[in-house]
Amino acid sequence: MANVPPSKNRYEAIIEKIFKQHYVKGAKQLSFDRNEFEQVAKILTIELPKNPGDLIYSFRYRNPLPASIRLTAEKGCEWIIEAAGRAKYLFKQARINRIVPRPELITIKVPDATPEIVLGYAQGDEQALLAKVRYNRLVDIFLGLTTYSLQNHLRTTVKGIGQIEIDELYIGLDRNGNHYVIPVQAKGGKDQLSVAQTAQDLACCKEKFPLLTCRAISAQFMDDLRIAMFELTVEDGEVKVVDEKHYKLLPMTEIFKDDLASDRQRN
Repeated sequence: MANVPPSKNRYEAIIEKIFKQHYVKGAKQLSFDRNEFEQVAKILTIELPKNPGDLIYSFRYRNPLPASIRLTAEKGCEWIIEAAGRAKYLFKQARINRIVPRPELITIKVPDATPEIVLGYAQGDEQALLAKVRYNRLVDIFLGLTTYSLQNHLRTTVKGIGQIEIDELYIGLDRNGNHYVIPVQAKGGKDQLSVAQTAQDLACCKEKFPLLTCRAISAQFMDDLRIAMFELTVEDGEVKVVDEKHYKLLPMTEIFKDDLASDRQRN
């Protein structure tokens, strides 16, 4: 990694070089494709990651783009990466919009029904979070629907976007017999809620399930292991919060009469 400064890792070096090769002052979006990763790695004389797709995932969902890229964005905007077809992507300027749990919201206590053996073998924060949401029926509780997990880690392609992955997909039913499709994105650790992922989830559901109402959900671990649940939509290129609730999973012995009384008052 001789040509990469010590302060940068190879992901940052590659994405920064690709951006610089396409950037023109005043541009709102820049297209590039995955084939450029190998070319840039050779120019920088660094080893290409074994999974080039993880480089894109890292900057879409986990880590900020390098400062040299962020500084070129217009005031109030930021650069994001969107899928634009098979192995094709866009650097695109979007308004800064951070969706984070609101600290002033009350916490709803729920008896923890997660099997211990499942938690013992869950691989990473995201898997543990999806398991907790599934076994405690938090999607049902949050939306007021009866829901069923259809598939997790669904990989498919969407016209105009390319390959996507939905963390978990539910089908729901309401009291009037209406059917819903519910994509769930799970965020643990340092991952952030993503306008790109929400938009692609909604686009996928519209294409694959045109007769169903789509309600996009995100679940996120908070610092104290509470679970924040968001219903999200996209308006004018921005993620908007339709609803937000915070849940804490506890043994039934830790949910007291006072908790039940306060829940009745809120209802």
